[in-house]
Amino acid sequence: MPSGCRSIAVSLEFDPASGAVVDLGCDGANGWRGWSGGARTSYVITPDAATPGYVPGELEPGEWHVVLGLHRIPAKGVEVTVTVETDTDARPAPLRPNPPVPAKPRPRGLPAAAGLRWVAVDLHAHTLHSDGSLTVAELAASAVAAGLDALAVTDHNTVSHHAELAEIGRHYGIALIPGQEVTTEFGHANAYGDIGWIDFREPAANWVKTVRERGGLLSINHPLGGDCAWRHPLPEHPPLAEVWHSSWQAPNWGGPVAWWQAWGSEATPIGGSDFHVPDDGVRLGAPTTWVAVDSHARNAEELVPAVLEGLRAGRTAVSADRTGPVLLPVDGKVIALDAPGTLVIGRDVTHKVRFDRDTFDPPGPHGHVLCGHDGSVLALAGTPR
Repeated sequence: MPSGCRSIAVSLEFDPASGAVVDLGCDGANGWRGWSGGARTSYVITPDAATPGYVPGELEPGEWHVVLGLHRIPAKGVEVTVTVETDTDARPAPLRPNPPVPAKPRPRGLPAAAGLRWVAVDLHAHTLHSDGSLTVAELAASAVAAGLDALAVTDHNTVSHHAELAEIGRHYGIALIPGQEVTTEFGHANAYGDIGWIDFREPAANWVKTVRERGGLLSINHPLGGDCAWRHPLPEHPPLAEVWHSSWQAPNWGGPVAWWQAWGSEATPIGGSDFHVPDDGVRLGAPTTWVAVDSHARNAEELVPAVLEGLRAGRTAVSADRTGPVLLPVDGKVIALDAPGTLVIGRDVTHKVRFDRDTFDPPGPHGHVLCGHDGSVLALAGTPR
């Protein structure tokens, strides 16, 4: 890259009918500039604008790299052409106008310990900055309409979306939590917090260490998620586990709970919709992660650190959606709401829920599951640290 360059434009060509999936990214002379995976085949970066997924800024002189991810390559190979143009008048395509702020459903008002309140959160969602179809503003508006108080925006292998979150969150009245889905062939993990980019090319053990040292939180994502199920060896487990993911279509399939118990049910359970595009059967807030936060944290700016602190403290509950039965850890007790006739299963004992609101001692040290009599999972409860 020469000094004083106005732009870099990269395009990738190959025959998709070959069955190949080739991911695309950019590593600048001074560090990572972005990733679009298989979502697009071109990008533009300029000092003041960039294709979603890429970070604008000075085009520092030196050696840059087009990064290709060989996600799926047929046995006979595939011919790939990469074209790079620098110092042209190339500009990224303009984004759609921001939608209006929608009405938000009334809060549910769940019982909480003194000084805390429960907020409805989805901890896994994507935008145009990776393989989603919505802008950050469109995603925020959809989350507000779904009744969420906070949403983690977790685009793949990039943090380009982080620059938009605070302002858009304030405008729409929702806490947009900075996230990144660290994405590899052998599993995905969400890194939460404004902690900079996490290098997916490093061993997974390094992700845990780096996120912890930078003050963030790491979650194992959809550990039984088909071809992206978790297969990385980890000597140190991160604090969070996405036990409930939108791919859990059959509630009487006990696989995710069995994985959680085998992994270590002291890991704080969370849920994520993994929302990408409207009308594909995945809804924001399905599942909903309830996080008990400082009751004084009210606006979007205050809620971002409050939600991260609630996650760090293990104050979570997960339900199928925002209105479904829920199991809440409160003041050393467990409260089952809207679930009469169900069972709470713990390590040591099973408790039968008899009322719309039933309070009882935890059935074991951690890892509580609310089930129907057919074995279907209705809710999960974490154990505050």
